[in-house]
Amino acid sequence: MQNVVFDHLHSPDPICLLERNGRAEYFHHFYAEDESNRLYTSLLNSVSWAADEIKMFGKLVTTARKVAWVGDPECRYTYSGILKEPQGWTKELLHMKHLLEGATGYAYNSCLLNLYHNGDEGMGWHSDDEKELDSTAPIASVSLGARRKFAFRHKQDKTTVSVFLEHGSLLVMYPPIQEHWHHSLLKTKTVTDPRINLTFRKILPRI
Repeated sequence: MQNVVFDHLHSPDPICLLERNGRAEYFHHFYAEDESNRLYTSLLNSVSWAADEIKMFGKLVTTARKVAWVGDPECRYTYSGILKEPQGWTKELLHMKHLLEGATGYAYNSCLLNLYHNGDEGMGWHSDDEKELDSTAPIASVSLGARRKFAFRHKQDKTTVSVFLEHGSLLVMYPPIQEHWHHSLLKTKTVTDPRINLTFRKILPRI
């Protein structure tokens, strides 16, 4: 088992984090600092945030982190056993979506936003492999706010690859990465500031 940590603050973009059983690319300065600050403040105040609810062992659990599900009207999404109805796109989120479509060459019709208030809040090991997700499209993940450690772990040999996600950075996860890797936002006591994460996705129409 290997454990690789990327912390290249001054490397040219993009950095290839992994390219076995999928590909992950990291752009640590996708947005300039001034634009990152503006987006962070705007999203914090303009998005309709709500505590997340997940099903664990048949019971509803309310998480400390807050979420918002935004997308085209048909983009209903079920994860952790809960059906999400989309909020409409704001002009700002649409602009971000169009910029990411140009950067990745793929179309997105939805975005899951997570608000982590501090390092005590994270995300356990999981894959974004729900049946509604288009498995042929990458997921584009933008980070704003506090610097946090993000890790991949291979489902078979348990190899881990981790990276510190910077304010204004972009992580693109290309298929079939969700089939072969779990990922996690690691908790830490050293981070006291909030972080907003936006993951732009392609949802398939519900049949």
